[in-house]
Amino acid sequence: MSMLNKQVIIRTTNAGVHYGTLASHQGQEAVLVQARRIWYWEGAFTLSAVATKGISKKSKVSVPVSEILLTEVIEIIPCTPEAAECLSNIPAHFE
Repeated sequence: MSMLNKQVIIRTTNAGVHYGTLASHQGQEAVLVQARRIWYWEGAFTLSAVATKGISKKSKVSVPVSEILLTEVIEIIPCTPEAAECLSNIPAHFE
């Protein structure tokens, strides 16, 4: 099953965790559009839980960027509609 054009969580080796729409994926490289870095999260124990249920408003998520190339991708998890709604609408953390 292809995850292209779906909302996903991507974990990388050195660039952290990101949420967005998967535009392309080849090997260990992936491009996300409308991407947000998840710097810190509460309300979910694992990334699988983040991708299933979302996170709390106490979490720290960046403003969206139009596009990001991620290298050293080690995990891609598709998001449920519930999690995608949460991650898309959680307020951006600026500090």
